[in-house]
Amino acid sequence: MRSIEYSKTLYPLTQTNKEKTISLGFYLHNLYCAFEDLFVEIARTFENRIEDLSRYHRELLKRMSLEIPMIRPPLLSKKSYRVLDELRKFRHLFRHAYTYDLDSQRVSALKTLIVSNYNKIITDLNKFEEFIENKLAK
Repeated sequence: MRSIEYSKTLYPLTQTNKEKTISLGFYLHNLYCAFEDLFVEIARTFENRIEDLSRYHRELLKRMSLEIPMIRPPLLSKKSYRVLDELRKFRHLFRHAYTYDLDSQRVSALKTLIVSNYNKIITDLNKFEEFIENKLAK
């Protein structure tokens, strides 16, 4: 019993918050990776070849917000693009900042941003799916 009490002094509740923040960060990272996998498939299918590989992730997302005349409409609205760009930036930080402690308030704010805009993003994806279905039906 004393060891439990001692561990509470070594690892106060902030440890639990830190673990929750890391876990949430992991989910947000994976969510962006799933979106990016979709973007890669769309780029391969329709046209996009990114020349500057040092900006690959940024350029791939940006292209998803652009219409390619006579080929495809934009996948993402400007609003969805801005939200996903925030998620992309976080994914980069999460993946590459090994010694950086995640700020729980910033991670929570990102989660709130994603949750409050998730339906808009899904609506954009559904519109694009509708575009593809219409093309296939012709």
